Amino acid sequence: MAYASLSSLMHTLEQLLQPNQRLVCASCIQPHVESARQSLCSLQFFLEDTTKEIKDTETLKVLEKRIGDVIYKVEDKVDSSLRSIIILADCREKRERACRSFYEELLKVEKEVYFLKKEVMLIEFRRHGSDRKELARTSSSSTRRINKTDESIKNINSDQLAEISYRSLKGRRFLIVIDDLWSNEAWDKMQRLFPDDKKKSRILLTTRLKYVADYVSCPEFPPHNMSFLTSDDSWSLFTERLFRKDPCPPQLEPIGKHIIQHCQGLPFSITVIAGLLGKVDPTRDNWKKVEENLNSFFGTVSEQCQTILSLSYRYLPQHLKACFLYIGGFPEDMEISVSKLIRLWIPELFVKPRSNKRLEVMAEEYLQDLIDRSLILAGTRRPDGRIKTCKIHDFLRQLCIRESPLDNFMHVLNDNDYTFSKDIDIYPRRVMLSCHVSHPEHGSGTTSTTRSLVFMSFFDKFSRQCPCSIIYNFKLLKVLDFSSIDYDFCRIIPELVHLRYVAANIEEAPSLTKLRNLRTIILRTIEKKDLDIPLEIWTMSDIRHLHLGWSVHMPNPLDAERHGIGEQPLFLNNLQKLALYSSPFEAEILRRTPNLNKLRVTIIDSTQWSDFLDCLFLLQGLETLDIRAAVSHGQRVLHRNIFLPNLKQLRLRFTSLAWEDMVVLANLPNLEVLKAHCGFIGTGWRLNENVVFQRLKYLRLEWEDVERWEAASDNFLMLEQLVLAMLFRLEEIPQSIGEIMTLKLIQIEYCGSTVETSAKKIQQEQESWGNDELQVRIIR
Repeated sequence: MAYASLSSLMHTLEQLLQPNQRLVCASCIQPHVESARQSLCSLQFFLEDTTKEIKDTETLKVLEKRIGDVIYKVEDKVDSSLRSIIILADCREKRERACRSFYEELLKVEKEVYFLKKEVMLIEFRRHGSDRKELARTSSSSTRRINKTDESIKNINSDQLAEISYRSLKGRRFLIVIDDLWSNEAWDKMQRLFPDDKKKSRILLTTRLKYVADYVSCPEFPPHNMSFLTSDDSWSLFTERLFRKDPCPPQLEPIGKHIIQHCQGLPFSITVIAGLLGKVDPTRDNWKKVEENLNSFFGTVSEQCQTILSLSYRYLPQHLKACFLYIGGFPEDMEISVSKLIRLWIPELFVKPRSNKRLEVMAEEYLQDLIDRSLILAGTRRPDGRIKTCKIHDFLRQLCIRESPLDNFMHVLNDNDYTFSKDIDIYPRRVMLSCHVSHPEHGSGTTSTTRSLVFMSFFDKFSRQCPCSIIYNFKLLKVLDFSSIDYDFCRIIPELVHLRYVAANIEEAPSLTKLRNLRTIILRTIEKKDLDIPLEIWTMSDIRHLHLGWSVHMPNPLDAERHGIGEQPLFLNNLQKLALYSSPFEAEILRRTPNLNKLRVTIIDSTQWSDFLDCLFLLQGLETLDIRAAVSHGQRVLHRNIFLPNLKQLRLRFTSLAWEDMVVLANLPNLEVLKAHCGFIGTGWRLNENVVFQRLKYLRLEWEDVERWEAASDNFLMLEQLVLAMLFRLEEIPQSIGEIMTLKLIQIEYCGSTVETSAKKIQQEQESWGNDELQVRIIR
């Protein structure tokens, strides 16, 4: 993947130009770094432009392979030299020798990149396809007069073809079917072929791209979004293709339905299977053999589907190709956490920054683009409507696994793999492992070129020991995610000086002195004993995501300043997300992290509550807040002057607030999601008419003591979902809740029968008024 490797190398060189890198990159070296960076930048722009224009995908593959091979070698040289300098930082003489060696390597790198740039710029692309060929295909398939492409058409220019097509349709009523349209520009060229004579003619077209469908459609005929076939529809399509008008023999039906299940509702794969089964005699024994060898059989089906599916990948913009292939590294049928996926995309440098948008927002747009291109499936959604999980169809995942090793982008080690494929002559930049990582063969071989090592598991924890050698061999790792492995990584992490992302378990606090590139840190303890992160954490000003599990403590920034560590005052201004376990320094920590977007905090000591609230006003950019407090027998107070203008999601656990404090929460102007688990104390909750949640869409109350709830529809102007869970004492839901115009769902989970009855009564009343959209869901 040439584009991804270019992004990674450019980022490394850009970091060398920062003021804090003077020890590594002296002023005499910087002009050479800048020269190489500019050449790489022009190559990246070149790839972006050619992907939009080139139609010869084979030429593009050769070009990308050539760029990737050179850039991989260059990046290996640069990263290896820089690692030597960082490791030898405490030994002046050796470090100076390493710096001289780096300078010599850099001169070679500058020259290699320069000649690569010249070589690429001289390549003349073979243009595949033209307007004439496209019109020829259109004309031959959409008119009655021209029914095949013959030798005479080859001598007709585009304008003549357009005129012939137009005249053949003029004055007629026609139905035109255009299959698999790829761009808005193609439609702009084609639509001039079709006269509009008010004859009620129709044009039906299919496309894999949502933006094309939106562009072509009109208000009277909006796009129809195709979904996967149901089991019944899948079976109907299968039998129609295989048996035509005849019914399926009864003895074959159970086997056939089991086979069709594995198509997951994809029409094309069902059609391919029908074609393959049509080549064997329809006997129970023959079909039983197919059923018993489904993996082999579906391998053949997948191969036949790949040609069609690969077009969707080939025509992806450069910045989306790596994102798509990366998703194929997750286990088959896994509901992929979008937040984790984005956390991994960002340190991989797949997401291109924009000055006016956070990287996380850009990444969500990338994912939505892949969904709109029918490559990724949206799974569950969050209460605010954003995508929480996503999936990839098995055939598309196979496409990713097939494409990824071709240019050493990624290799997926599945459960039955014991070592890297022998077909891969250069080890891949990324390795995605499944459950069986304990085999000693996994640690064998040279793995110095690998930059990302990610362990994927369906389970939160995978209690299996991991051999040290599997990590120690990966000297140049930039992404390490082994959080599902119960193994102590505290001695391994400090050796991986290029790390941008680490998610792992530890028994001792690791040294962070030489880990200047870290952007994401996720650390948990194995034994649940208290650990203090080193003071150096406060010098890592580029950190964006910091998640410390139970018993892992953030140090006091005042102590770091007293020890003279880093440039003072110490602030983590780039930190976007922070998960913080109880600390006596919580207030001071929050003062030093003013740009947080998401905060999850655990408060054990009740004396910290007031100081914590005092600091919240500093976090004006905060959008998500999750507070977990220690169980208290007393009542906590929520300050009336708390104002967080951008807060959208709030979760309260064991906070023991008074119901009257809902007034404070109602004053949060952009609050959309409110969840409370033992968040409030008291048997009565009464909302006065002046308490109005302006934007609240989702309200979940769980394990609360409330018995009586008084509210009107005007208290919740935009509420869409109300979820009540385990409210055993609640007598009923206020009847006026049903009058909220935006309400779509009332969900009752393990509550009393009177609450269920009141929910059904609300639904019945709304139905009597013609509102059939309100759903009531009872979970017992």
